[in-house]
Amino acid sequence: MQLTVLRNIALSVLAATSLWGQQQRITPPTTQVMAFLTVNNEVDRARIMKAMPSEIRATVRLYLEGQIQQWFSRGDGKGVVFVLNAKSVDEARAITDTLPLIKEKLASFEYLPVGPLMPLRFLLEPPPQ
Repeated sequence: MQLTVLRNIALSVLAATSLWGQQQRITPPTTQVMAFLTVNNEVDRARIMKAMPSEIRATVRLYLEGQIQQWFSRGDGKGVVFVLNAKSVDEARAITDTLPLIKEKLASFEYLPVGPLMPLRFLLEPPPQ
């Protein structure tokens, strides 16, 4: 029974997303920013390993201050992914610019602002006709 209800909700959200996308685009408010760190290929690994103790301490400090919500290793082994509690890419950049790997130009970040799944609005109100 629960699976049927969840399946019906998922189908409704997908249908609403398609319909909504044809009529109007709503940009969700940014509630977090995903930051993808990539270690620079041309940098000697010994330099990276030397910076890692400082990098780890700085990262833990940001986590304990509530600036990093989650962190993950990248599946390709080239770095990490942080979910930052930031309302903009500029705010996220200000956080990550404090990290030793960035200060020493051993790595770089790409940013992706994320927010609420907007099609869920259709569970509360129908789309415009």
